[in-house]
Amino acid sequence: MIQNNLLNDLCIKWACMQHEMQQMDADGCLLTINVNLYYTTGRVFNGYFYLPSEGEPYFFVKRPNGFEGNQVFYIRKPEQMPELFTEIGLKLPKKLLLEADELTYSEYVRIQSIFKPKETPNATALMRKLRRIKTPFEIEQFRISAQQHAKTYAEIPSCFRMGMTDVQLQIEIERLMRLNGSLGMFRAFGANMDLFMGSLLAGDNAEEPSPFDYALGGNGIDTSCPLGANGTVLKKGFSIMVDMAGNYTPYMTDMTRVYSVGKLTDLAYRAHQASLTIQNEIENIARPGTSCAELYNLALQITEAEGLGQYFMGTKQQAKFIGHGVGLQINELPVLTPRSKELLETNMIFALEPKYVIPGVGAVGIENSFLVTENGLEKITQFEEEIIEF
Repeated sequence: MIQNNLLNDLCIKWACMQHEMQQMDADGCLLTINVNLYYTTGRVFNGYFYLPSEGEPYFFVKRPNGFEGNQVFYIRKPEQMPELFTEIGLKLPKKLLLEADELTYSEYVRIQSIFKPKETPNATALMRKLRRIKTPFEIEQFRISAQQHAKTYAEIPSCFRMGMTDVQLQIEIERLMRLNGSLGMFRAFGANMDLFMGSLLAGDNAEEPSPFDYALGGNGIDTSCPLGANGTVLKKGFSIMVDMAGNYTPYMTDMTRVYSVGKLTDLAYRAHQASLTIQNEIENIARPGTSCAELYNLALQITEAEGLGQYFMGTKQQAKFIGHGVGLQINELPVLTPRSKELLETNMIFALEPKYVIPGVGAVGIENSFLVTENGLEKITQFEEEIIEF
């Protein structure tokens, strides 16, 4: 079932899962959510991945047809799994990890009734913890995404026409993304985190709050998805913040750049420079073992010293984080908040995004994806960081 070039990577992941399972005395882990299936198998299918605390994994597949392997079993419904466990000599798990934060209630109850375990710890928490640390294969996937991400951003000026709207510009950028290899699919963790290929904010729309837990908001073009571009006509003196997904492989880079229609105000350029200063200072101090809260607090200290607190991470609604992990989902762990207890670890990849919103102008700032190495941070997303004037 698994391609040879992925097997070493997957074996690393299975071993990490089993180590954690053994630490918590769990007998097995059953996964069915697409992100976790891809993480543990290298593909998405309709069915279940089961990993016992020791030994090889098993694949219980509903669809599609055509999977082969000693550990692959086709089923019509999950109720068939216990009988198959018996046939292949697997003990029914007494402590079974299930994706409690992602399964529907009915599916969760159904699986419990099928296996009748004494305990069902939360597999979602386990998988998000494990996915923080990237394997060599995953890191290479990020590098590929970063190259194509930068290629698309370099081509954005060719899309601009005076008098067009933010939505029209975003459509042209989305076209570039697909031509440059974007998968189109954008995955985020959590309920009600809808977003299509990224966000573009221009002018005063950047101030508008959103119900979604992203750094900045925007009204969107319909109340059914109140986020991002809203039809604002792009005029002189407006900034255009482009935060489009780097999903050129399943592993997404996150990168924001600011463009402008003509010149902006002095305040906007000063705030943008403060964002670059925050990034540079964080690059100077961040190492494995550095507190995520410390990085947030450093950004806030620089902001306050520059007298920019009222614009930091929004105006009408201010986000309380300046960065987050990235991976198969755009919002993975860790999160850089003032209350975070997490420390940076080698081979984490996170996006750092200190941003400001200037009334009458729009949003300014920077976002890049960084790899945590033993010696500090490596910037994966490489592209011009000053405001690019159309």
